[in-house]
Amino acid sequence: MAEQQSLFDSQPQGITLSEFNARIEHLINGNPTLINQWVIAETTDVNIKNHCYMSLVEKDDKDRMVAKIGAMIWQNNTHILAKFKAVTGMDLANGMKVMMLVSASFNRQFGMKVVISDIDPNYTLGDMARARQEILNRLTQEGIINNNKQLAFPIMPQRIAVISSATAAGYGDFMNQLNNNPYGLKFYTHLFAATMQGNTTATSVIEAMNRVKAVMQHFDCLVIIRGGGATAELNSFDNYALAREVALFPLPVVVGIGHERDVTVLDEIACRRVKTPTAAAELLIGCGTNELARLDDLRNTIATVVNNAINRERERLAYFTSSIPAIAQGHVTKERQHLDSQVNAIPVAIMSLLNAQNTRVNHNAELMRNAVTQLLATSKLQLQALIDKVDLLNPRKILNRGYSLTMRNGKFITEASQLVEGDVITTHFKDGKASTKVTTIIMNEKS
Repeated sequence: MAEQQSLFDSQPQGITLSEFNARIEHLINGNPTLINQWVIAETTDVNIKNHCYMSLVEKDDKDRMVAKIGAMIWQNNTHILAKFKAVTGMDLANGMKVMMLVSASFNRQFGMKVVISDIDPNYTLGDMARARQEILNRLTQEGIINNNKQLAFPIMPQRIAVISSATAAGYGDFMNQLNNNPYGLKFYTHLFAATMQGNTTATSVIEAMNRVKAVMQHFDCLVIIRGGGATAELNSFDNYALAREVALFPLPVVVGIGHERDVTVLDEIACRRVKTPTAAAELLIGCGTNELARLDDLRNTIATVVNNAINRERERLAYFTSSIPAIAQGHVTKERQHLDSQVNAIPVAIMSLLNAQNTRVNHNAELMRNAVTQLLATSKLQLQALIDKVDLLNPRKILNRGYSLTMRNGKFITEASQLVEGDVITTHFKDGKASTKVTTIIMNEKS
């Protein structure tokens, strides 16, 4: 049996860390395959101080990270960030697909670095356009890309649901334009506030759309507005989930996002796309003025028809008036010998005929005047009924009638089963609101 070897009979021969790093340095530095290579990756952990530090990652089709490495841009080369922004309109930020010219550099004291010397901004623009087109292609394949476009836009939309940030200048411009229109048109708006920039934009807008959908019977259309800004800020609207909600939304959607040069996926699928929030207000005002013009044209047409009918009847009466004496004289001349006994009856017959024609003309004129008056009165009553209905459904009116509205976390509570003990609820009255804590819930017995 072999004698057991002692653990201390032989010791492995080690090298220093600096020697080990020197070997790595020898392998990496100067390797032509690791110098000035164009690499496609996604940015994360971007931190710009004197130098610009970041991580570059690669993800698979299931959004799982398959590669990651730290990278940097030296301070004396950060002008490439300005060039990137000049072309794309965006600062370099997390989550961007980029193509960068990189070189591997290893220092035995400080370790591995990947140094970025250039960025191709056109690749990023192309990736953004590609992502936008992929969303449009997906909606096309699902057969829903034109659903909202095909909805009939109201002839005169007055009840407007608005999704915007409550403090945004674009929302203020929209409301000012709408409320101070020079035609005196009345619009009834309600703001469903949402975050309109940042990573939560799409989720926030979708939540606001769901709130609109819950009370959609009170509105004619939905307006989504946001003022201009950096192109990167508008990328949140190039989102499949949000685009799908807009495409399938049951009310016509008006989108006024950014400036004239800006185009998002929502612009391609909404029922109406306008340049700015102000242009969205102008669209609604234009619908109103068109309807007023149509009513004016209808009124003028009716007046023209009535006047023409009256003139025709007057001409007919004049014809009969001028013809009767000649006819009477001919009969008198021809039948003088055997109609002497009836000479005295001719004036009576003439007056009877004239009176009958006058009565007919007056009757027809009165019928036409009554028809016009009734038509105008009916139109006014219909319009007033619509205005009264909208005014009646105003939440403020509901409160003024003695009802109250109960909300929890900004959402309406309509059933006791929606509450749990400990919930804090807010009850809105016509003159204020009150917050209470739920201590007991008593459910009605089911019949």
